[in-house]
Amino acid sequence: MLRALRNLLRLIGIARTLARHDALFPADWLPATGGLVFAARALSGFRTVSDTRELRPGERLARALQDLGPSFIKFGQMLSTRPDLVGETIASDLSSLQDALPPFDSAAARAAIEAEFERPVAEMFEHFEDKPVAAASIAQVHFAKVRIPAEDDNPEDDTGKTGTGNTREVAVKVLRPGIERAIERDLDLFRWIAGVVESTQPRLRRLKPVVAVETFAESLRWEMDLRMEGAAASELRGNFEDDPMYVVPAVDWERTGRRVLTTEWISGIPVHDVDELVAAGHDLEALVGKASESFFLQVFRDGFFHADMHPGNAFVRADGALCVVDFGIMGRIDRRTRYFLADMLLGFVTGDYERVADVHFQANYVPPGTDRQVFHQAIRAIGEPIFDRPPSEISIARLLAQLFQVSERFHMEVQPELLLLQKTMLLAEGVGRRLAPELNMWQLALPLVEEWMREHRGPEARLAEMTADVIHAATRLPRAVEAVEQAAARIADGEVRLNLGRARSPQWPLWCAIGVLAALIVAELLT
Repeated sequence: MLRALRNLLRLIGIARTLARHDALFPADWLPATGGLVFAARALSGFRTVSDTRELRPGERLARALQDLGPSFIKFGQMLSTRPDLVGETIASDLSSLQDALPPFDSAAARAAIEAEFERPVAEMFEHFEDKPVAAASIAQVHFAKVRIPAEDDNPEDDTGKTGTGNTREVAVKVLRPGIERAIERDLDLFRWIAGVVESTQPRLRRLKPVVAVETFAESLRWEMDLRMEGAAASELRGNFEDDPMYVVPAVDWERTGRRVLTTEWISGIPVHDVDELVAAGHDLEALVGKASESFFLQVFRDGFFHADMHPGNAFVRADGALCVVDFGIMGRIDRRTRYFLADMLLGFVTGDYERVADVHFQANYVPPGTDRQVFHQAIRAIGEPIFDRPPSEISIARLLAQLFQVSERFHMEVQPELLLLQKTMLLAEGVGRRLAPELNMWQLALPLVEEWMREHRGPEARLAEMTADVIHAATRLPRAVEAVEQAAARIADGEVRLNLGRARSPQWPLWCAIGVLAALIVAELLT
C-alpha cells in the first residue's frame, strides 16, 4: 500500500512535468486516463513552457524527459528504438534526446576516485582538471594527465600515449554521486506502472511491459559498471587494431574500476562540425565512406557494434582518422541474424521482395500459418516506393522502421538486436547526410555486403558450414554413444518401461527399442 501511494504521488509529479511541456499525449495510448491528464494540467496551472509550442510532439516529449532526469533520459532513448510502439516520427525525435545534465562538483568527482582506488588523486594523476569537459546523465568526464613509466617512454611508440614529454593525456569518466540509488527509485516506479498496465490492460499484455522494464533495468545496471564499458572499448579496439584510420581509445586498466573509467584522450574535430572540418581540409565524402565501411565491418564481420553513434561521440583526427568514444551502449548480432540481415538488405536493394519475404520465413520470424503471398505483398508495399528513388534519398533505417510496423501487423516478435541496430543506423544516417548530403552511406557499403555474401553465403561457404556442423556433431558422438549405453542399460534393468501395446510380431518390441535409441542419439547430437 505504501509503495503504491509513493509511486502514485511520483506519477502525479511526472504528469505535471509532462503537462508543462505539452507532452501528455502518451496518456492517450491508454484508456481511462482522462482524469489524470486533467489533474496534471490543473497542477501545472494550465501553463506550458513557451518555447515548446512550435515543437513536434516527440520533441516536446524529449524536453520533458530531459527535465525528469537520468532514468527518463535513458527510457526515452530506449523508446527511440521502438518505432513499432511510438511511431516513426516520435522515435526519430527521441533519438536526438541529448544525454546531458549540469555537471556535479569536482570535489565529489575527486572523492569518488579516491574511494574507488583508495589512493589520493594526486598520486594517480600528474594533473587532474577540475572542470569537466562533458556531463551526461550517468557520469561526467574530466581531462587528466598520467606519468608514463620510464620503461614505456619510447618516442618511436606513441600508441595510446597522446601527450607530451613523459606524460600522456587521458579522459577520466566518473559516475554521478548517488546515481545508483536514484536509478533504483525510478526503476521501482517503472516496475509498478508496468505491473498495473499488465494486470489491467489485456490488449497491451502482448508487449510484455514487465519483461521490457526488467530488460531496461538490466541494461542500466551494466551501464553503471564502468568496467563493462572498458571491456567493450577494449573489444572494439581489438577488432580494428589493424586499421589506423578507425581509432578506439585504449583503456587504462590501472585507473579503471566500477565507478571510474580512464581511457586514452582523443583529440579531434567533432564530426558534426562541418565548417571546421572543411577549414581543416578534410575530405567529407571520404569520411562518410570510412564511417560506412567501419559500421559494415562491426555489424557483419564482428557482430559487435557501437550503438550510440550520435555526433558527440565521433571525432576526426588531424590525419583524417575517424575516432569514437563512449561505449556504454553496444550491440551484438549473432551469425544467423547477420545472414538474415544481409539477405534482407540485398533483397530490398535489388527489388527481390520475394527473397525478403522468404528470409523472414526461413528465420522463423513470421508466425506459423501466415499467408506467404499476403506477407510478400506487404514487403513489396515497403520496397516499391523507394526502389527508383535517388540513393541520397533512401533511408535504410526508415525502411527497417516500416518493416517493424509490418511486423506488428503480422503479430511477429520484433528482434531486440535489430531495434538497436535500426536506432544506430538512424543516427549514422544523420551524421552522413550532414557531411555529404548527396551520398548514401549504405550504397557505399553495398559492394562490401555483396562481397561478404559471396564469401559467407555462396556455395563454397555453405559447404564449409555444413562440414563444420558435421565435424561438430562427430565430436559429440562419443558422448551420444555413452548416453545410449546408459539408456539401454536402464531399459534392460527395467528402470524404463516401453508401453508397446499389442505387438503384431515378435520383432515389434525390438524395432521400438531401436527407435528409442536412435531418437536418443539424434537428440544428443543436436543439443
